[in-house]
Amino acid sequence: MQSTRLAKLLHLPRMIVGALERKGRTVSRGARPAMPNSPQPAPAWTKLWPDAESALRGIVQDGMLLAIGGFGLCGIPEALILALRNSGARNLTIASNNAGVDNWGIGLLLQTRQVRKMISSYVGENGEFERQFLSGELEVEFCPQGTLAERMRAGGAGIPAFYTRTGIGTLVAEGKEHKDFDGVPYILERAIHAEVSLVKAWKADTHGNLIYRRTARNFNPQAASCGKVTIAEAEILVEAGQLDPDEIHTPGIFVHRLVHNPHPEKRIEKRTTHKE
Repeated sequence: MQSTRLAKLLHLPRMIVGALERKGRTVSRGARPAMPNSPQPAPAWTKLWPDAESALRGIVQDGMLLAIGGFGLCGIPEALILALRNSGARNLTIASNNAGVDNWGIGLLLQTRQVRKMISSYVGENGEFERQFLSGELEVEFCPQGTLAERMRAGGAGIPAFYTRTGIGTLVAEGKEHKDFDGVPYILERAIHAEVSLVKAWKADTHGNLIYRRTARNFNPQAASCGKVTIAEAEILVEAGQLDPDEIHTPGIFVHRLVHNPHPEKRIEKRTTHKE
C-alpha cells in the first residue's frame, strides 16, 4: 500500500519504489533544503532542489526538444536558462515565443552555439539570432503566436494535432495537410511534446503548484503542460497547502522539479522614459 501511494506521488513505477523501500532507502523528490525563514526541513515529498544546476543535472542531454516559457524577457526562467547554458548541452531544439535578446535569456544559448533549431513566432530583437539564421547556422520554424501556444497546450492535453485557419495562403501552410470544413480551408498543426520544459512562476508550493503574475504568465502554463519533465523556478516559495486552490494556474501534477529564485534580475527589454 505504501509503495503504491509513493509511486503515485512521485510518478515512479511501483516496483522501483518498492525496491528502494526494501533496501531501506528514503524516497523523495529531490534534496530537502530548509524552507525560507524556517529552521525546519522541507517535507519529504518536496519537489524543491537546491539550485538550478542540480535540478537540470541528469535531465538535459544533447539533441533534446525543450519548451521554455516567457515573452521577450518577461516571465523567462532566468536561473534555469543560465543553468542550461552551463550544462553544455548542444544541438538543442527550443520551442519558445522568441529568443530573448543578444545577451540575456535564450540569447545566451545562441551565443554559445548550443541551439540547433528554434520554433518561434517572433525573433526581431536578437541580432545574433538574425546572423545565425541568415548564415544557415540556425534552423528556424516560424509559427504564428496563437498557433504556438495552442501547439503547446495540445501537447499537454493529449491532443496530437488540430486544424486552424491561421497561416492559410502563406509560407506557414506549405507542406502541411489541408482540409476543408464547411467549404473553408484549414491546415493541420502538430502538437509540441517537449522532452523538458522550463518555466517561471511568481509563487509556488513545495508540491509544485504554480501561480504566475500578470503578463509574466504568457506562455508558461502551456509550456509547463507539454513537457515530459517540467522544471519550474519561482520567486516565492511556501509550504504545501498554503496556496488557494482557486488561484493555482499550473497544478503540481505537471511539475517534476522546482527551484527557488527569490531575486531574479528581471531585465527590461526596452526602457521608455518621459522627458520633462
